[in-house]
Amino acid sequence: MDESRQIRNFILKNFLFSEDEGSLSDEESLIASGAIDSTGVLELIMFIEETFQIKVADEEMIPENLDSVQKIIAYLHGKRSSQG
Repeated sequence: MDESRQIRNFILKNFLFSEDEGSLSDEESLIASGAIDSTGVLELIMFIEETFQIKVADEEMIPENLDSVQKIIAYLHGKRSSQG
């Protein structure tokens, strides 16, 4: 399963209580749409760290990195290339 599908499925199941992949686009803001709140962001970070074996630093916990599936994927790719 590709990264965007893994992330989308996690968000759908844990925050939107749905399995309909069409109900969440890759560009949709997770915070503005109400899909996740501050506690949800922490759950999302734990999922990202466990699933993709990376550490999200405190200063990286910003909407520019975590507010949509697309931004999370870009963050993961940037994080891996900087570690690499």
